[in-house]
Amino acid sequence: MDLKPDREMTAMTNDGPVPVAPLMSMFDPIYIGIDEFGQPVYTSVIYRNLLAGGEPGGGKSGLLNAICGHAAMCLDTSLVLFDGKRVELGPWQPIADEFVVGGMDHAISVLERLQKVLDNRYEWLAHLIDFGSVRRKIVPTDNVRVILTVIDELALYSATYGTKLQQERFVVLLRDLVARGRAAAMPVVVATQRPSHDIIPTSLRDLFGYRAAFRCTTPNSSNIVLGNGWAEQGYNAQDISPENQGQAYLLTEGGTPQKVKVCYLSDDNINDLAKHAKWIRKPMSGGVA
Repeated sequence: MDLKPDREMTAMTNDGPVPVAPLMSMFDPIYIGIDEFGQPVYTSVIYRNLLAGGEPGGGKSGLLNAICGHAAMCLDTSLVLFDGKRVELGPWQPIADEFVVGGMDHAISVLERLQKVLDNRYEWLAHLIDFGSVRRKIVPTDNVRVILTVIDELALYSATYGTKLQQERFVVLLRDLVARGRAAAMPVVVATQRPSHDIIPTSLRDLFGYRAAFRCTTPNSSNIVLGNGWAEQGYNAQDISPENQGQAYLLTEGGTPQKVKVCYLSDDNINDLAKHAKWIRKPMSGGVA
């Protein structure tokens, strides 16, 4: 199946095919919100990983839902969701390939399976050399599904649930997925309310090319999300007003943090998107071409 953004799905009626929606792809830019000048902000996570941090109520869930909403509309994408609170990403559960809540055994098992998929994809890329095609990453024309992993509240898995050994195992597996997943079309998006070194080890944090710092309680917490030194240069998420939910400093790979206002999706918006996503993802039979 040729999954290109300019293609359209059609529904069959007695009067013939009716366009439903253009096909979207995770290789397309994702609409995040607006900048401080009111201009639209887009980003891409296909060959990137994104870390979002900030105090509760700062707007992280808005960013996660914007990304999940885009991914849900992409028929070339599978969703793997970790939601220790069950409700933040809950509306997307019906279309997720895996939905992990509080069980550490389940969480570790899913990461181990993702690790195996990573190994298989890199082995496949390596075998392409035998056919005269040297490539370092999966591209859209490969027709290989993107697997987007989203983790809401990392601290629950890295420092709260389970035993110390399970927490350490989770972080090791996650680090491998973040380190190797980009070229294998397996990006990772992680959010946490507690941006601290014990929650996000430096060896893991530094693998995230994209960062989003929502309001933080201290300059140090802001630096943990964006990287050391940015707060001292004027990009301090502590300065974000508590009343300005959804505002964040967005740092893209190799760039400078920019102020953004993340788009807001109401519960009704999310439910409508999730229902439509479930419909377009159903088996292509009996009325959908």
